[in-house]
Amino acid sequence: MEKLKLLTGIVLLSAMSAATNVLAQSAKPELIKKADQALDLAVKQYKLMAKQVPDSLLPRSTNKDGSLMTSKSDWWCSGFFPGTLWYLYEYSKDESLKQEALKRMAVIEKEKYNTHTHDLGFMMYCSFGNAYRLTKDPTYKEVLLTSAKSLSTRFNPAVGCIKSWDHGSFTFPVIIDNMMNLELLTWASRVSGDPSFDKIARTHANTTIKNHFRDDYSSYHVVDYNTASGAVLQKKTHQGAADSSAWSRGQAWGLYGYTMLYRETKDKKYLSQAKHIADFILNNPHLPEDMIPYWDYDAPGIPNVPRDASAGAIAAAALLELSRYASGKDVARYWNAAEKMLTSLASPAYLAREGENNDFILMHSVGSAPHNSEVDVPLSYADYYFVEALLRYKQWGKK
Repeated sequence: MEKLKLLTGIVLLSAMSAATNVLAQSAKPELIKKADQALDLAVKQYKLMAKQVPDSLLPRSTNKDGSLMTSKSDWWCSGFFPGTLWYLYEYSKDESLKQEALKRMAVIEKEKYNTHTHDLGFMMYCSFGNAYRLTKDPTYKEVLLTSAKSLSTRFNPAVGCIKSWDHGSFTFPVIIDNMMNLELLTWASRVSGDPSFDKIARTHANTTIKNHFRDDYSSYHVVDYNTASGAVLQKKTHQGAADSSAWSRGQAWGLYGYTMLYRETKDKKYLSQAKHIADFILNNPHLPEDMIPYWDYDAPGIPNVPRDASAGAIAAAALLELSRYASGKDVARYWNAAEKMLTSLASPAYLAREGENNDFILMHSVGSAPHNSEVDVPLSYADYYFVEALLRYKQWGKK
């Protein structure tokens, strides 16, 4: 009987360990210290930034003349500034950050009715989603549900995807970035009880697995579809180096998106997809030693091309989460890779000094190199995912 009890206890402990394997990964004290220093800097930077950005606008990047670039509420990045403010409020409990977040959310709330963009996940879930998570204010819940309904109008059942753009020469373009907007839909199903949102998210993700990825699990940026038959018309890039290249932020979007979908659905095919994408990134011969990618893994001129800190920040946040769902050696492999990325991003090579960099946190990101747009500049979403990754590291690392 005692042996049976002992064996039962071992089995239970093993099961608990497998379910929460991230607890076996210890956060490095020196990186925790750097994380706190980076977050303290971020608080100062964003309080400075709040004074520089007109109340009706949102910070976006840096112009070519070095001045602050802002956007209106309908730009796809509009939710990142208030979203980062909520994260920094969560970290610091500084009430002024919360008040600033509320002020900026009032500017973008009307976008809940916007049916002309696929980016409502970025715009509304990163802002109002964090607000609802931290306050449970039912007003925010209603904003998010309305946003999910608006996003759902862009879904075409024949294609099996949400349309990304209404502009350009494409017929029904779907970009890999769109994976990030699906969390708004899975959340909406969970809180409303309406399964249609989740069905759209899963169908979009399944279609993307089928058509967006190459044999090595790198991703095309844009897949264009026939709206009647759902047939693929072309596979292209918009922000990558070539149609056949691996645009680094696109790989990070895919990694994060499928990791998130596994968390939301527990469907193992999404976990498998996330692991394959992670392996493509981590095994890539063009991944620099400091683990911060070039703007495209196949960019002409490597190594003398710009890095993309945003791709590194997104990948770090995703890898930390993926380590929680992985098994065996992959647990430490993903966790350690994220540590290296965060160590680099928190170093003077990428982390701005107080009062500089137009008060953004990270330097050296790339928006769209082919268009000579936002090249080697700060970006609001680089800051958002960097702060998210730092908070995840502090929260999930074994004490």
